[in-house]
Amino acid sequence: MRTDLIRKTALTAAGLAFTGGAIAGPVTAAYAASDAKPTSQTQTDRKGHGERELGVRYEAQPNFYYCGPAATRNALSVQGKNINVDDMAKEMGTTEAGTNSINDITPVLNKETGKADAYHSVEISKPDADATQTNQLRADIVKTVDNGRAVVANIAGTSTDTDGTSHSYEGGHYISVVGYRDNGNTVTIADSADPNQAAYQITVEHLADWIATRGYATS
Repeated sequence: MRTDLIRKTALTAAGLAFTGGAIAGPVTAAYAASDAKPTSQTQTDRKGHGERELGVRYEAQPNFYYCGPAATRNALSVQGKNINVDDMAKEMGTTEAGTNSINDITPVLNKETGKADAYHSVEISKPDADATQTNQLRADIVKTVDNGRAVVANIAGTSTDTDGTSHSYEGGHYISVVGYRDNGNTVTIADSADPNQAAYQITVEHLADWIATRGYATS
């Protein structure tokens, strides 16, 4: 599904040039070398208690415009996959302006997952997500994580996590959603932009508004 409202993204935080990973919260495995072997797929599985979190082999993005490939690599790592970000960037058409839209990421997720219909793109077209869109996002995250996969989201603007820390990407950014708790009302983010803030939790309402006018890839 291609739409005009799923807009181009480029990471605007100045001077980002990270090459390694750092342990932060539930993102459990530092990932510092491209040839490292993946760890087990799932860190915890509390599916029957309204929460689940997947184990991520975290890798920070190597430059300011690779957030799309890096978020996709982190998302695929929960399946035990180790995909080179340069190869994915070529497939996505990533340039110094970023990765154009979530529609360029979904086919790569499908290819590397090994199923043509493993993921599809969903648009949140309004400037602010409504209740229906937020509920759909919540359901999509729970379903995808329960299937052992991560969601990839295209976000823009500033949002605040559950610890009160602000995360600002005015020009746009891509993140992975790798877990949920409280039946999906709070979700866990793996963020490639800064290994010092590799993981944090955010309410699904805030995430939906962060995605607004853009889209996400989900099972």
